[in-house]
Amino acid sequence: MSLQCVFQGLKTTHQTASSNTKKSRGLYALLVTCGIALTPACAHQGDNMTTSPSASMTAYGVLADQTPVNQVTLTNSNGISVDVINYGGIITRIETPDAKGEMGNIVLGLDNLEAYTKATTYYGAIIGRFGNRIANGKFTLNGTEYQLATNDGDNHLHGGVQGFDKKVWNMTPFTTQNSAGVTLSLVSPDGDQGYPGEVTTEVTYTLTNNNTLDMQFIATTSKPTIINMTQHSYFNLAGKGDILDHQMQINAKAITPVDGGLIPTGELMDVAGTPFDFRTAKAIGQDIKASNEQLKLGKGYDHNFVLKDTPSNELVEAATVYEANSGRTLTVYTEEPAVQFYSGNFLDGSTQQASGLVHNFRSGFCLEPQHFPDAPNQPTFPSTTLLPGDVYSTRIVYEFGTK
Repeated sequence: MSLQCVFQGLKTTHQTASSNTKKSRGLYALLVTCGIALTPACAHQGDNMTTSPSASMTAYGVLADQTPVNQVTLTNSNGISVDVINYGGIITRIETPDAKGEMGNIVLGLDNLEAYTKATTYYGAIIGRFGNRIANGKFTLNGTEYQLATNDGDNHLHGGVQGFDKKVWNMTPFTTQNSAGVTLSLVSPDGDQGYPGEVTTEVTYTLTNNNTLDMQFIATTSKPTIINMTQHSYFNLAGKGDILDHQMQINAKAITPVDGGLIPTGELMDVAGTPFDFRTAKAIGQDIKASNEQLKLGKGYDHNFVLKDTPSNELVEAATVYEANSGRTLTVYTEEPAVQFYSGNFLDGSTQQASGLVHNFRSGFCLEPQHFPDAPNQPTFPSTTLLPGDVYSTRIVYEFGTK
């Protein structure tokens, strides 16, 4: 029996009572403590496991206000490793083997803390309180209008000027028989970036011996508020060049089309017969230059792909990506109703990393599981409201492989 089936019975949705969530989290912790890898399917552990999973913490840097920032390195028994810093909960490195067994980094990152503090590209960061855009930075909840910080023209993007990606999180590493992980926790005060309510949130990254990075997001609030968290890693499975030859499949039959400000119009658009049809795997670059109004507005792909007709706590396969030269694969699973596919259209070569990878136009792609953009202003979109006493809970899984 797949642990996916077990886990689906445990996870809460955005409006589940806290008592139920405490049971869910308790069993989640019990499974991890007992060394059970919470994977999306019954994958076999690697045949070459020679070491136990490890989680080591080292100093990473110091912010301008003298706040220290640390890094945790997670390594599983197959040699896959992930670096996480507690500034923004940023994943700075994911090293996986290619089809020949040679290790290489598959995410875009920066080389020091100062570079991350200056970056506006959200490399590898935890996104919150609200992922993606909110039109004019405004929303109304229970009759009260709230004005959020605007940082994308007139719009609010990815939590504002100082979203979760710019916060220093508490960070606690852990290991089990079959996994290494780190738990990050943060309290966002009432009024932070204009949002109502004090929000307490916890994000756990668990690297398993089944070669998955399993991410659990949980939050509670003191006042009615909105929340829509995600993870913003940029992937390049070749570790160099652009991502246009990567073969991608997205299990979505519709997108939410956008206007000139990349705000959803409130409609759903069938992907059939359009460049947005990734239901069968194709190269990212195959249709990216097609004559299509939505591609022009996004300067490529920067759109919300609808995965579910109605929200649920079911873990589903959102997308699979394959890069032929390395043989690497990435599969993304989520409980969220949608995923934002972004083809790195605003990368301009102004940043690079020590490996020599320059972050040029379309040198990385993002798959960001989420609720729909601008949901608080779109009555037909799934709700992102979180009430006191309820618990926000969602899960994202990256599965690494080769073929």
